[in-house]
Amino acid sequence: MAVPDFQSLMLPLLRLAADGAEHSLGEARESLAKEFGLTDADRTEPLPSGRQSKFSNRVAWAKSYLQQAGLLLSPKRGHFQVTDRGRQVLASPPPRITIRFLEQYPEFLEFRNRSDDDEVVTPAPGAEPESETPEEALSAAYVRMRAALASEVLARVKAGSPEFFEQLVVELLLRMGYGGSRKDAGQAVGRSGDEGIDGVISEDRLGLDIVYLQAKKWDGTVGRPEIQKFVGALHGKRAKKGVFITTGSFSSDAADYVAHIDPKVVLIDGRRLAELMIDFDTGVSTSRTFHVKRIDSDYFEEG
Repeated sequence: MAVPDFQSLMLPLLRLAADGAEHSLGEARESLAKEFGLTDADRTEPLPSGRQSKFSNRVAWAKSYLQQAGLLLSPKRGHFQVTDRGRQVLASPPPRITIRFLEQYPEFLEFRNRSDDDEVVTPAPGAEPESETPEEALSAAYVRMRAALASEVLARVKAGSPEFFEQLVVELLLRMGYGGSRKDAGQAVGRSGDEGIDGVISEDRLGLDIVYLQAKKWDGTVGRPEIQKFVGALHGKRAKKGVFITTGSFSSDAADYVAHIDPKVVLIDGRRLAELMIDFDTGVSTSRTFHVKRIDSDYFEEG
């Protein structure tokens, strides 16, 4: 079964608190997982950010929304307890607690109005309205924006000259920690004259290990024969490591080949090249930064 949206979790969560006792989010996750028949795979399915499971995130937001509406209170971090208002709702419960249901409470409306005053992220295309938690919407939007940026970066790289591609690879390797300086890297990597660069670069700043590099500005697919030529050159140098970079892609045959050979060869296709450029701020700059913060429970502890 798919993980229920956070609105579907609100009424079961409130029912769990009906006994008036203090419950933990961990306890709630266990109870709700059993109620909805979730598998281990369902429970561990990650958000797009990969930092938290979708199920844990939705349980936490269900608790937060019920708390904003005054149906639950939080005696301490990660715990919750039913309020008198929550008991009144449970005395004559609706079929399902939704955001629209919670909007009858002034505290919740105030919370929603504060949220709407800020810039909000548009939900993913095709998503059911309010089916995503705010964190899911933000995380999914980030993934979509990053994918669009990667496509744009790769298009710009392909449109550049071979000389620009050479400089780009040198700059990227430096930002990734290879080589000692631009001067060192520039001397280590030389032109091959075939719309790419071929050369060597230090794997570490002290030059204790050497990586052989081949970079080809291609639009098509690099097949196994091209990789075999590169591997042959590595054997001729008695080299143990090589990196093959292309603006195109690699055939499945080429990828399978490098998985079963020695020396170690890493293949970087156009998409991965763009991702690395984003990760290491090569050809991109930060437009804005969002800090997602949580309560520091230690700060509110009274000794």
